[in-house]
Amino acid sequence: MISFKAYRLRLIDWMSTMEIEESVKIGLEVHVQLTSLKSKLFCSCPSDYRGREPNTLVCPVCLGLPGALPVLNERAVKFAVMAALALNCKISEKMIFFRKNYYYPDLPKNFQITQYDRAGGVPLAVDGYIYIESQGQSKKIRIGRVHLEEDPGRLIHIGSIDQSPYTLVDYNRSGVALLEVVTEPDIGSPKEARLFLQKLRNILEHLGIFDGSLEGSMRCDANISLAGGTRVEVKNITSFKEVERALSFEIIRQKGLIEKGIAVKRETRHWDEVRRVTISLRTKEEEQDYRYFPEPDLVPVVISREFIEEVKVEMPELPDERVERFMRMYGLPKYDAEVLVSSKHLADFFEECVKLYSKPKEISNWMMSDLLRYLYENNLELYESKLTPQIFVEMIRLIDEGVISGKIAKKILPVIIVSGKNPRKIVEEEELVKISDESLLAELADKVFSENPKAVKDALREEKAVHYLIGQLMKITKGKADPELTNEIVKRKLEEIKRTMRNIN
Repeated sequence: MISFKAYRLRLIDWMSTMEIEESVKIGLEVHVQLTSLKSKLFCSCPSDYRGREPNTLVCPVCLGLPGALPVLNERAVKFAVMAALALNCKISEKMIFFRKNYYYPDLPKNFQITQYDRAGGVPLAVDGYIYIESQGQSKKIRIGRVHLEEDPGRLIHIGSIDQSPYTLVDYNRSGVALLEVVTEPDIGSPKEARLFLQKLRNILEHLGIFDGSLEGSMRCDANISLAGGTRVEVKNITSFKEVERALSFEIIRQKGLIEKGIAVKRETRHWDEVRRVTISLRTKEEEQDYRYFPEPDLVPVVISREFIEEVKVEMPELPDERVERFMRMYGLPKYDAEVLVSSKHLADFFEECVKLYSKPKEISNWMMSDLLRYLYENNLELYESKLTPQIFVEMIRLIDEGVISGKIAKKILPVIIVSGKNPRKIVEEEELVKISDESLLAELADKVFSENPKAVKDALREEKAVHYLIGQLMKITKGKADPELTNEIVKRKLEEIKRTMRNIN
């Protein structure tokens, strides 16, 4: 009998794959670290804090010590403008930094330097959009604003956030440059939220300003409400899958409250990835609670048209443009091109393969079927495997040279993904060379026919039944028989039997 907990987890996973029918409104606040920067947003401290001793990459500026003055990282502005252009935003003529005041252990200054779009505040960019493919149609997701701000420090809890006996603080991350992308509430389901985040990540990775493979490099706060309810914020969700799960749980929770006539509180909640539930953190702050006011230590930043044009010239190819090029240059169908370009790592891998072996459609077929299936089933990213374009192409060459069959290739592909071993060596060591000896295969076919008389009768009456005999021949050769030759030999033997039967009659 299934437990309630297991049932609930299954229900959440099921809901995350469906389109929600109720009136659901979701808006995302996505915080993206500009990981390509070497230093923090307002000081020269290194920004690569991962794996470092806690509280060692700090200075008076990022610790907010008295008298320390921030100096804006110009390269961060350039990256932010690049991102805003890629997201079809209107770039402001100037931007003004504000102080967002609130007391929290991860903010050593007790305020965050950010940007604000009210009370005279001017963010970097506004009124953008991107399109996602939802339910077979293109859907426009509006972006309200894009702005720069500093990352707070990291809070480290022992166990879950609501049961930890104490909290540790690491300020190495404090001051790292964040790009915040705020959507309008145009997202209608957890699945659409995931699709938006995947598209955003792909765009930013193609720009070269962000590495999504780094832990915590993209974090998301989700605002969600149902008809008849109030907006609830779910904080600091760190993966696409968890965004779907967190929002699906919130839909179930809020719907249950509304059906019981209980008011949904306007609050901030935390997503517990282990228990897969949201936990109430605090009553949701109103904007006036933050006491926004202009940062007195930073002057307004003028963004000239000349600067924007310079950034445009340096912008690399974006995903939608790359899809069009893949179709035009490599003759790929649109679906193939979109799948390959859905990840920069995947698209780069494909192009490296084509440079080594000019058979784009064949490479695409193997990548989109067996390679992606293995990665998905094993929860593995391509860059986490040991597979290289050289190794992958070598496997395809072995098929084209007639050394191995496609079936053998499917067998060795998982091995080379995990080990990075040369496929030719695997074939030699495991004696997997394709059997193309016609006389040997004919002899083995005789054996299969004699051992399976009923299957032979079925194949004589029904053409489809021939596949069983071919399968048996492949089975006794452990998949090493040449598929085309095997097919030819089996059908030829059946024709011989038919001729003999006609002559007898």
